[in-house]
Amino acid sequence: MLTEMQEWKALAKHYDEISALHLRDLFKAEPDRAGRFALEAAGLFLDYSKNRITGVTMEKLVGFAEAVNLRGAIDAMFSGGRINETENRPVLHVALRNRTGSPITVDGQDVMPEVNSVLSRMSDLAQKIRSGEWRGYCGVPIRNIVNIGIGGSHLGPAMACEALKAFSNRDISVRFVSNVDGADFVEQTHDLNPADTLFIIASKTFTTDETMTNARTARAWCLRALADERAVARHFVAVSTNAQKVVEFGIDEANMFRFWDWVGGRYSLCSAIGLPLMIAIGPDNFMSMLDGFHAMDRHFAETETGQNMPVILALLGIWYNNFFGAQSHAILPYAQALSRFPAYLQQADMESNGKSIGRDGKKVGWQTGPIIWGEPGTNGQHAFYQLIHQGTKLIPADFIGFCRPNHDLTVHHDKLIANLLAQTEALAFGKTSEEVAADGVSDRLVPYKTFEGNRPTNTILAEQLSPRTLGSLIALYEHKVFVQGVVWNIYSFDQWGVELGKKLAGRILDEIESDAEPELSHDSSTNELIRRYRARKRWDQSTV
Repeated sequence: MLTEMQEWKALAKHYDEISALHLRDLFKAEPDRAGRFALEAAGLFLDYSKNRITGVTMEKLVGFAEAVNLRGAIDAMFSGGRINETENRPVLHVALRNRTGSPITVDGQDVMPEVNSVLSRMSDLAQKIRSGEWRGYCGVPIRNIVNIGIGGSHLGPAMACEALKAFSNRDISVRFVSNVDGADFVEQTHDLNPADTLFIIASKTFTTDETMTNARTARAWCLRALADERAVARHFVAVSTNAQKVVEFGIDEANMFRFWDWVGGRYSLCSAIGLPLMIAIGPDNFMSMLDGFHAMDRHFAETETGQNMPVILALLGIWYNNFFGAQSHAILPYAQALSRFPAYLQQADMESNGKSIGRDGKKVGWQTGPIIWGEPGTNGQHAFYQLIHQGTKLIPADFIGFCRPNHDLTVHHDKLIANLLAQTEALAFGKTSEEVAADGVSDRLVPYKTFEGNRPTNTILAEQLSPRTLGSLIALYEHKVFVQGVVWNIYSFDQWGVELGKKLAGRILDEIESDAEPELSHDSSTNELIRRYRARKRWDQSTV
C-alpha cells in the first residue's frame, strides 16, 4: 500500500518538520534559491522556487517517484505497452507527434506510416480549403468551418484555435458545437450560409449521442437550404473509425479521417481531431505545434527524474495534495489567448485522475486527482484572487506567461506581466501586520490588510505563445498527469465514470418523450422532476 511505503512515511515526517516554515524564511536562508529551483526544457522555463519545499523535500519526492518505478512506467508507455489495462489498450498519443520518423509499434506493427498518412491527408484538405479550391455544392469556396464533437473531440481543438488565433487565416471562421443543448447549435450557425459552410463531425464510433444529435441537426439545416442529398458530401467530413456509419450519413469515405483506439479523446489534439485547427492555422504551423509536443515528449522520456519538468510539477502537486491537504489547483495563464486552457486541463487532469479505485481493484486510501480550475489574468484578480490570498484554503497555482505578445500593444503586455510577477510575489511573501501598520493604517484595519503569504506557486515563462510553444505546454501537463497517476497507483487512461449518467439519460429520455404517462421507477426526487418537466414542457409560452 502506498501509505505504508518507507518513502511515503519519510515524506509525512518531513512535512511535520517543515510545514510551518514560511517562504520568507526559506528565501532568506537560501539566497540562491531561485537558481536552484528552476528548469528549462522544450522552450519553457519553470521557476518553482516559490514552493514550500527545501532541497531535502525534492530529494525525498524524487526518491518516492523512483520507488514506485516511474521510469519503468514511462518506458512502458513509450514502447506501446498496454498500460490502459482496464480497456486492454496501449497509450500512444506520443506517436501522433513523433517527428523523428523512428518506428513506434503496437503488437509488432509500426503505426507511424498510418499516422503520417492521416497527417498528409489532413494537410491536403486544409490546403484546399484555405486556397479556395474546395468548394461547396453551389460552387462557392468554403469560408466557415463548424466542428461538431464533445469532450476531447471539442475541448482540444477549441482551446488551440483560440490560443493560436494570431496565426490563423482570418478569412476562415472556425466554430465549435458540442453541447446537446440546441442553443449551442443555433447560436453558432445563426449567421452562417450553408453554401459556404463545412461541418467536421468528430466521433470515433459515429454513435456518440450528443455529437450525432448535433450532426443530424446540421445535416437538416444544410439540406433545407441546398435541397439535394448530394450536397452532404461537399459540406461534411468525418473524423471517425466507423466507415459504415459515416457512409450511411452521406459522407464520402474518402473524406473520413481515421484515428485509433490507442489514442484517448483528451489526448487526441495531434490526431485528425486537430483538423479544424490545421485548417485555421495551416499545415506548417500545425507541424510546428507537433514539434513542440515532441520536444517535451523527448525531454520527459530521456531526462533524469530530478531534472524532469513534468515530473517536478507532478511531485509538487502530490506534495500539496497528499501532505498539505490541498484539494484544488489553479491554472492561471496571463494570456487572453489561453482563456480555454484551464477548461482543457480540467478534462485532461480530472477525467484522467479523478479515480478512487486503484490498480488492484480496491478503493485507495489516499487523495488522488485535485479539482482543476482557473481563468486568465488579469480577469481572475478581480474575481477569486481574494480567496487565494486571504481565504482559509491552500490553493497551489501555476502562473503562465510569455515574454513577447502576438500583438504590438506592448504597454498592455508589460502591465500584464507586471501583474503576473506581482501576484506570485504577493502570494509567496504577503505583507505582515507590522508592514501594514508602518503604512499608517489604523489598528482596527491592520488585520484586514495583512496578507499571510506562504501560498505556493509555479511560474512558467516562454518567449512567445507560438504553435511550438503551445505543443510543449500541453505535453508538459499531459505528462504531469501521467506521473501523478503512476504514483497514486490508478489507471489514468480510462473514464468509466462518464458511463452511468449516459445510460440513465437514455432511459429518462424514453420516459420524457413517451406519449402515454410512463410508469416511473426512479427515486422519488427523480420521478417528481420527470413529471414536472413533462407537464410543463408543452406550455404555451405566450402565457408565461
